[in-house]
Amino acid sequence: MRTDVTVLILTYNEEDNIGQALANVCDWAKEVVILDSFSQDRTLEIASQFPCQVFQNKFEGYATQRNYALRELPITTGWVLFLDADEWLSEELKQEIDGLIQANPKENGFYIKRRFLWMGKWIKRGYYPVWILRLFRPTHARCEDREINEHIVVEGDTGQLKHDFIHEDRRDITHWIEKHNKYATLEAKELIRQSEERQGYLGADFFGSQVEKKRWLKHYMWDNSPPLVRPFVYFFYRYILRGGFLDGKEAFIYHFLQGLWFIFLIDVKYLELKSKRRG
Repeated sequence: MRTDVTVLILTYNEEDNIGQALANVCDWAKEVVILDSFSQDRTLEIASQFPCQVFQNKFEGYATQRNYALRELPITTGWVLFLDADEWLSEELKQEIDGLIQANPKENGFYIKRRFLWMGKWIKRGYYPVWILRLFRPTHARCEDREINEHIVVEGDTGQLKHDFIHEDRRDITHWIEKHNKYATLEAKELIRQSEERQGYLGADFFGSQVEKKRWLKHYMWDNSPPLVRPFVYFFYRYILRGGFLDGKEAFIYHFLQGLWFIFLIDVKYLELKSKRRG
């Protein structure tokens, strides 16, 4: 008997990844549902080879798309698991979720650790663990209204699972750079919006969940640090203080690109937007 969970996957031009994700969950979850943003590659052709449902909706933002999936798609299971097209579940995590759902826990959502693979290697030191709330009861959840790095907000108690899900993007570095260039623009816009009242955001609490603690550090520490300087401080923290240098050349490439170049690009775009607003 399959697990009483609907796996929701958002897609747009994911032909390199979607086959791996679907092969991983279609024989395990009771329902697998794809919400596609009108892909122009072979994503839907590949998805048609698996026992899953496919729907399409115009993409207007990550939070908007996730909330559309929760509100409008035919979810019949008691639990939902959001999965990106470049992610898959370890067998240990599947078994853990099986037992959890059968036990009917009091919690309405669960945080799961993400294990990040880069160039085939686990980027462990300096980055892991990253806790993300992915498993939840859809009747008690929504996605916060945020341009990027949006999170699921759950009413009621939450817990943590022991085992990991894995992020493994099979696309090349050119795609990664293009994607993060777009992400940097969205992050810069979020920095500009910080002086405005934000509805639906997770709170900032140093003693709260990992997400709330990160928001507290970002709001009270990061945002008050000088732009163009803080990326180098962050890279030093991740690569040196947290031991990222111990994981070899693959880790250096990742920490340099994601922990320095990307953060530096956000600051540059942020300063550019501030200048335009003053003008």
